[in-house]
Amino acid sequence: MSKFMFRNIFLSATMAFTLLACSSPQSSEVNLYSARKEQLIKPMLDEFTRQTGIKVNLVTGKADALLQRLQSEGANSPADVLITTDAGRLHRAKQAGVLQAVSSAVLTKSIPASYRDPQGYWFGLSLRARPIIYAKDRVQAVALSSYEALADEQWHKRICIRSSSNIYNQSLVASMIAANGVQATETWANRFVKNFARPPKGGDRDQIKAVASGQCDIAIANTYYLGQMIHSDKAEQKSAAAKVAVFWPNTSDRGTHVNISGAAVTQSAKHKDAAIKLIEFLTSDVAQQWYADTNLEYPVSWGTFKADTINLSKLGELNAEAVKLMDRAGWQ
Repeated sequence: MSKFMFRNIFLSATMAFTLLACSSPQSSEVNLYSARKEQLIKPMLDEFTRQTGIKVNLVTGKADALLQRLQSEGANSPADVLITTDAGRLHRAKQAGVLQAVSSAVLTKSIPASYRDPQGYWFGLSLRARPIIYAKDRVQAVALSSYEALADEQWHKRICIRSSSNIYNQSLVASMIAANGVQATETWANRFVKNFARPPKGGDRDQIKAVASGQCDIAIANTYYLGQMIHSDKAEQKSAAAKVAVFWPNTSDRGTHVNISGAAVTQSAKHKDAAIKLIEFLTSDVAQQWYADTNLEYPVSWGTFKADTINLSKLGELNAEAVKLMDRAGWQ
């Protein structure tokens, strides 16, 4: 692994309604659309400005809303950089024609090939894993092994997971299609759905809380949600987090499913050079260390794990197939 530490995750936030002012192209500023909360990225943007003299004009919003905004604005969009979550969304943005390919020796060196678009349309800024979360008092870790094994009879009515409309689950299924093929994955999904303890609802924190409260025994969730609960100032979340543990599935074969949040230069970018400099800065040692120290989202305390090395561009390419497969399996 290179110096690029992949320790943070860019979270979605409510769309900011303040419009960026249109300005003439110049390298002294860059316009950023970010699916990450302002308080979780603004300090690093300020540091970038301090080091380079380039002002960052920030608009935050929910990931899907930002993509829709870029599409509706078209060539007139003031955005130079898009930061969003999941390789599936980055692929959608690429397919929508709102991104442009760029070449950067810094990014090529800093970011492993599996975490960037082969054609240079997007670059991973952070890595997150989506392992199994289990109840410490009801499940023995030795009973767990792989995502595929969650379709076994022993897990009947014991699993909580969010909806099939969630991009994280779509990417997980896409990774299984890449590994096992459509037919085998559909057979798995048909059996997996029968093991749901309840109809899918809520976010990843809700799945973890459901395990803690006994509504189910295991869940699939991104690790940073559990990390946030562990360090929450809310007693309810801390208590729930203390009742569960992390299991890294598929370590005996392809590895645990991982995904990214990433950045891209927009097709409409008026400040392309500054946009590339900003993305390069966000992969620097200082930025990556800040992510780790501030957000506490990388699961260092849970030990190391073997990550799936699939090029994440495949998750986007297989997204449509994954969605259709999940629908056929009755995954709500």
